[in-house]
Amino acid sequence: MHNFAFNINFEIMISFLGTGLLGANFTRALLNKGEKLQVWNRTAEKAKLLEAYGAKAFVQVTDAVSGADRIHLTLSDDQAVDDVLEKASAGFKKGAIIIDHTTTSAPGAAKRSAYWKQKGYPYIHAPVFMGPPNALDGTGVMLVSGDQAVVKILEPELSRMTGKLWNLGEQPEKAAALKLLGNLFHICLTGGIADLITLAGSLQIPTTELATLLDTLNPAVVAQGRLKKITSNTFDQPSWELSMARKDARLMIEQSAATHKTLTVVPAVAKKMDIWLAKGYGNNDWTIFSKDPDEK
Repeated sequence: MHNFAFNINFEIMISFLGTGLLGANFTRALLNKGEKLQVWNRTAEKAKLLEAYGAKAFVQVTDAVSGADRIHLTLSDDQAVDDVLEKASAGFKKGAIIIDHTTTSAPGAAKRSAYWKQKGYPYIHAPVFMGPPNALDGTGVMLVSGDQAVVKILEPELSRMTGKLWNLGEQPEKAAALKLLGNLFHICLTGGIADLITLAGSLQIPTTELATLLDTLNPAVVAQGRLKKITSNTFDQPSWELSMARKDARLMIEQSAATHKTLTVVPAVAKKMDIWLAKGYGNNDWTIFSKDPDEK
């Protein structure tokens, strides 16, 4: 039995806490759909700007959540979410649903889910893979996990906020975990692209030709292939030997250094390769560097 009241047949009040670039555009998009919104931000001026679009801004966070059926958050981190929710809770309407779009730790999401459920307020974590323009246009991906009875109620409303709603099931921290993994991929990918541009400059290859190179390599297919190879643990069946891959990494580092440029990702990978080479795995598949050498 859930001790919350939320009936989508009646007009609802939405509160948005955190109106930076992402939160502001989520708010504007909801207002464009005819929703009623109350907004708050640590920097009050940012929330005040949204009144031009029809929102009602408040200086006190307790006032911003007063009467709200849904309380959305787009804040900076776990500590900010915990602090703001604790301060706002004095103004919570009975049974209000908390929907947190903040990128947080997985343990933090699990802890908040249990804590607020015990207090009678369902907490659902719904981080996103989208930028501010996507939030305004309703495109991108929103992840969601937690109490499926609550998620089922929210699905139509959350789906309106994004191009795709990815329901990850009952585990409250699952969305936070997948969000961090996705961001890890973006960080590593961007680091690799930065190295690609650096080495291209050192070799006097125009960056305009890199797009064609990527089209030829088909990174999406390559990434799936690398994932399959690493998780298969078939490193004794090499398609590219570790010793040869390390030689190429050396050439990349030397070429960049010759033109006084520094690579970001490749040197770190080369150091990991050297550990495996010292252990005698030079004839193995190069992807063995992805493993922890202490576990082999």
